[in-house]
Amino acid sequence: KSTLLRLLVGLDADYQGQILIDGQPVHGIGSERGIVFQEHRLFPWLTVAENIDLGLVNEGLERAQRARRVQDFIALVGLEDFSQAYPHQLSGGMAQRVAIARGLVASPRILLLDEPFGALDALTRQQMQDELLAIRERARITTLLVTHDVEEAIFLADRVVVLEPRPGRIKRIVEIDLPHPRQRASLAFHRLRETLLHELTHDERYLPPVVEQIRDLPLTYLAC
Repeated sequence: KSTLLRLLVGLDADYQGQILIDGQPVHGIGSERGIVFQEHRLFPWLTVAENIDLGLVNEGLERAQRARRVQDFIALVGLEDFSQAYPHQLSGGMAQRVAIARGLVASPRILLLDEPFGALDALTRQQMQDELLAIRERARITTLLVTHDVEEAIFLADRVVVLEPRPGRIKRIVEIDLPHPRQRASLAFHRLRETLLHELTHDERYLPPVVEQIRDLPLTYLAC
């Protein structure tokens, strides 16, 4: 899956056939495609603003234009108070927000995310998933996310592409028609989760839940 992203962003060229984005073939690295990796990959000697500015090195903008663009995207990810902070002064979630801003600052048409929250703890990961949805809505951008987390895929995606290992063929495409904001505890969410887990594992323990009507339950139980 990570190889697929490397092909899409133009880091690898060892493939047969064509890769099209919006009907146009991919030729090498281009600013119309941004990428965020699992590790934030921020330079420790640069500030938040300077790290984001690296996303503009090939854009040919004047210094003042670059500064305005950087500040706009710092605001987009909600880090206005940390523009001059260094990576070691940031939490893991904040560092990933900087990485997302760096991936967006050149205004790409598509943002590629390679397990961007995999290194975060469970609570921070859920918070960052909410942040990503909000950022995606504000930036009005298409995102392509690689993840091994079924719940994350259902929570974030409009479409889930299930891949088979070796040679990496598409096994199934699942449309996620749940409205936003999505509730992880809802029955519809749980059904989709079990369906996808069964698709991936073929384990009969992962089957969509069946709603059963409870009859003749003792009144004492109902009162508890």
